Amino acid sequence: MFFWFIGTSIATIWFVFHDKKFAYRLVVAGALAPDVIEVFLGHAGPLHSLVTIVAIMAVVMLITYGRKKSRSNMLAFVIGMFLHLVFDGAFTNTKMFWWPISGLQFGDYALPVFDRGLINIPLELIGVLLILWTRKQVQESAEPQVK
Repeated sequence: MFFWFIGTSIATIWFVFHDKKFAYRLVVAGALAPDVIEVFLGHAGPLHSLVTIVAIMAVVMLITYGRKKSRSNMLAFVIGMFLHLVFDGAFTNTKMFWWPISGLQFGDYALPVFDRGLINIPLELIGVLLILWTRKQVQESAEPQVK
């Protein structure tokens, strides 16, 4: 699953911020990171937990104090990780989503992307359409407004 996370993350950021200069590449990297990293574990791990992502955000806020550009770039990556949780449906597995609050044992949960099976095909197509739509929106916002 590749285009689903790219399309949903950039479309969400565009819809919320309407900012051509936002670090979209870092948002995309953050949106892909949990699955890219945890595929090597063979199962969903801590990067599919809201608690972990909040902790990462707290660390980013602490280590980037006074460095505005670094903070905005690192936050773009973390926002992508948050969006991954949303668009992966990680919240549907309560124990995984709230780890370690729900217990220290993480469990051997399959990555949600593998659990979905063939549903991934239409989601990938939707992701491509969202990429194209967002690209069009960005281009139209760059054109001067004629009155």
